[in-house]
Amino acid sequence: MRTAIFTAMAIGLASPAAAAVIDSQPGGFEVREEVQVAATPAQVYAAVGRIGRWWNGEHTYSGDAANMSLELKAGGCFCEQLKDGGGARHMGVILVQPDKTVRLEGALGPLAGTGGTGHLTFALKPKDAGTDVVLTYDFGGYARGGMGDFAAPVDAVLGGQLDRLKRYIETGRPDAH
Repeated sequence: MRTAIFTAMAIGLASPAAAAVIDSQPGGFEVREEVQVAATPAQVYAAVGRIGRWWNGEHTYSGDAANMSLELKAGGCFCEQLKDGGGARHMGVILVQPDKTVRLEGALGPLAGTGGTGHLTFALKPKDAGTDVVLTYDFGGYARGGMGDFAAPVDAVLGGQLDRLKRYIETGRPDAH
């Protein structure tokens, strides 16, 4: 069942970002995505914090990315508001270096149901007339059957999110239309 769900996710989320599963083993994995954005590091950093404007609503509990928030401060929350006063803490912010690095800790999506955790990092570096954005997600821990099947679909989802961030910054619209 898990493999079928992840395969379906991966098929619909091919990404033009430079993508790679760096490592995948039973105990965890590392994925890396990279895009060049036509904006300054300060503009990219600010946009990362406006996550509810570019995150794909299909990858939320509420179905609406507008319910997502990301506090760009140490101890901040990547959270989602749910109906009837509910909510979800997707990840916690563990490192903020304005215009350079945002690092989050936690388990995204189906990974939240495992005995694992990970670090999601947005690394920003000036390049040419824009910013090179490198997103990495290192994840490890316990999951029945191992972590190996998670790497490729997680990479596809995060690649899609990074492409949405790029489009949001460059066009004001995260969707490909």
